[in-house]
Amino acid sequence: MRPYFDQKNKNPRAYPDRPFVGVGVVIFRGNKILLAERDRHPHGKMWSIPGGAQELGETVSEAAIREISEETGLVIKLEGLVDVVDVISKDREDHIEFHYTLVDFYASWVSGEAVADDDVSDVKWVSLEELQNIDLRPITRQVITQAIEKYFT
Repeated sequence: MRPYFDQKNKNPRAYPDRPFVGVGVVIFRGNKILLAERDRHPHGKMWSIPGGAQELGETVSEAAIREISEETGLVIKLEGLVDVVDVISKDREDHIEFHYTLVDFYASWVSGEAVADDDVSDVKWVSLEELQNIDLRPITRQVITQAIEKYFT
């Protein structure tokens, strides 16, 4: 057992031996993007872009398409890569509690109505103007800003 395993929350990704690879997708539908409210630690009850963990044997692109389908019920078309970022969270004793390497894409909505499922508690389409009034983690806002620049150029 890992020395600092999260016994209280039983989170198998807490105090990892290695980083976990995750994917995120900034999905555009006209001048709106889809946000998802996370339902799990870390960063539960915060708005973010939808996505999740890559599974063994799938490419990051396949993971992105699958995660969006599972979390939101949407069909998307991946348009390109936004960035690859590391999210490292430490606990009060300075131990690494979570470490994710996130591969972020941008995509176009193809079909479906967004419904919260899997590990998100809510989803909503927001206009680019509304986005400035939503509390987002700085790294999330940076990824969204980069995606907007790529999508509209």
